[in-house]
Parts: sequence; C-alpha cells; structure tokens
Amino acid sequence: MPKPIPDKAEVTLEYPDKLYMGTFGRSARFDAGFDKSGISLALCRDGDESSRKSVHVHLHYALFADILCNLAETASLMPSSDVAHREALSEGAKALHDALENRPVPSGSESKADQRRRLRRKDADDIAQMSPEEEVLLLHVLE
Repeated sequence: MPKPIPDKAEVTLEYPDKLYMGTFGRSARFDAGFDKSGISLALCRDGDESSRKSVHVHLHYALFADILCNLAETASLMPSSDVAHREALSEGAKALHDALENRPVPSGSESKADQRRRLRRKDADDIAQMSPEEEVLLLHVLE
C-alpha cells in the first residue's frame, strides 16, 4: 500500500533534446519494495490530468548495493548539526540491515493482504497497461 511522502522528492530526466523535472511533496505517495531481481520505487501524485504524475524506478540488487556503499562513503559530507536527518537515515539503514539478517518468510505463509499487495504490484508493473508515452519514458530511464 502506498504511503504518504514525509518530506519531498525531486526527479529530473535529462535527454539531449529534452528535460523533464517534477517534485513530489507531502500530498504525494510512494511505494518501495524488493522483488526477485532488485528494488522498486514508485512516486505518485494523484489529481486531474494536468497535475497527475508518477515515476517508477527499478534497480537491480548489485546497483542498489553500490548506491548504498557510495552513500556510506559520502555520509561524512552531511553537516554534523543535521541531527534529525542523520537519525532518520540511521534508523532506516538499521531497519534494512535488521530485515536482511532475518530468514526469509516461506512463501506458503504469505498473508492474504500480502498476496493481494503482490498481485496489485504485478498488475501495476504490467507493461501492457502502460501508455506508449509511459513505455518510451520507462525505456529511456532503464537505458
């Protein structure tokens, strides 16, 4: 189930001849999770046709692991006085670490709510349901 964005996200897609920029604030929602090949992140803002937008990103495990390592290498650049953000990041990283240390739950014990959520996510990722414009954008992002 998508959750409200607690702060703000900014997205930029840059092509040689085009630039797409968008922000997602507190009225938007996000969903993030693991699948069999990596992590998925979706940022969505509902509304009328002129304000509705979404961004979907999928990163394979090795790339995501490298991103985490790069973040660790540059964490010292955060001001030490920025305690609130440092604590939030630390808590998130600890929660991910703790979850990765546990054994995976056997697939037979998946709850009905988790099954519904998984099926909805599969439907949302079905490329056949994308508009041609969304498919082109996705292909460019994945390049």
